[in-house]
Amino acid sequence: MVCHLLRSRAEWGSHTMNTSMPSPKHSGLKHGGFTLIEVLVALFIVALTLITGVKASNTLMQSAERQKSTLLAQLCIDNYLVSMRLSKQLPGTGEQISTCQQASQNITLKVQINTTPNPSFRRMDIQAFELSTPVLSVSTVLGLL
Repeated sequence: MVCHLLRSRAEWGSHTMNTSMPSPKHSGLKHGGFTLIEVLVALFIVALTLITGVKASNTLMQSAERQKSTLLAQLCIDNYLVSMRLSKQLPGTGEQISTCQQASQNITLKVQINTTPNPSFRRMDIQAFELSTPVLSVSTVLGLL
């Protein structure tokens, strides 16, 4: 293939090369690398991608922490309701404060007990707090049969 590209001067005939135009080989421009603008744009895109990834991972971590707190609060509320059912007597009306420790976290339960039209039942509104931050709220009816 190289042989076909090389031609002798006789094949060219009277055609001579125009020496006024610079040949690409000697033009002074090098096309072997990236320009500064291209590198900066690439770095900006990488930085933007990394920032987005960090924000997404932070959101996932906060969601996992919230899910953990909700689960632990639900366990505390369930334990409180089971202890009320096992006592086999209706709790008195009013507000009660109870604490519960689950997975080395202290959860405070604020329980509001109200009467219902049926004297054999009590309405219980329970709020769970973790470090004075509300985590979960549950309302139920407790009764004795």
